[in-house]
Amino acid sequence: MRIHSLTAILAGTFFLSACDILNQMPVQITLPTAENSIPTESEASSGLGEALINGIEKGTTTLNKPGAFFQSAVRKILLPKEVRDLESKIRNNAVLNAAIGGQLDKAVKAMNDGAENAMGKAMPIFKDAVMKMTFTDAMSILRGGNGAATLYLKNNTSTSLQAAFKPVIENALNEAKITEYWNPIIREINKPLNKTLLGIKQDINPDLNAYVTERATTALFQEIEQQENAIRANPVERTTALLKKVFNYAESQKK
Repeated sequence: MRIHSLTAILAGTFFLSACDILNQMPVQITLPTAENSIPTESEASSGLGEALINGIEKGTTTLNKPGAFFQSAVRKILLPKEVRDLESKIRNNAVLNAAIGGQLDKAVKAMNDGAENAMGKAMPIFKDAVMKMTFTDAMSILRGGNGAATLYLKNNTSTSLQAAFKPVIENALNEAKITEYWNPIIREINKPLNKTLLGIKQDINPDLNAYVTERATTALFQEIEQQENAIRANPVERTTALLKKVFNYAESQKK
């Protein structure tokens, strides 16, 4: 009986000691917070839409200013490559430079003015694309990493953007009266004999409007992608609780 009693006492003592130790240990239970829980369909679409609109507004505002293209070493739209290859020959010839050089300068300025003005047409087109974004689109973009949102916008807005940009750019080119001298110059360069003398195999496209529109659209998507990637990379850019929740979830899916 004494042995059984001693065993019971020791067991009880051990149990109480174990309880004391457990009670003293910190409880480490990770509870879901508003910022690390899985977003609902509505939150995913709304959060991503919010991020896209913010990025688009910053991007278009940056580019829709005088000098945003013309004074930028990165974005400045230069003459088409085929013409740039000939430009040095024109500049180095006193007669040609006097006849054409000033017109080429006007062409460059007008192209960049047109691109800057065209940016004001972009926001409604982008907003329409964001409004049409489905939950599947949103989740694919969130999990897609850098540039995924920009790619979605590019696939869904490029045609509409170029259609909206062309009249604005054309107006800027017309104000500079570029067609009065640009088209004759290009027609002259495109003559078979001159192409042979200049080493050109294909005709140069005289359509500056299409060229500038393409360059302006490319620059816009590059700017938006920078804004998108900043939100993905820098938590400070996530300025609302919804943005934090959506992009924190996106980051968790990569691990």
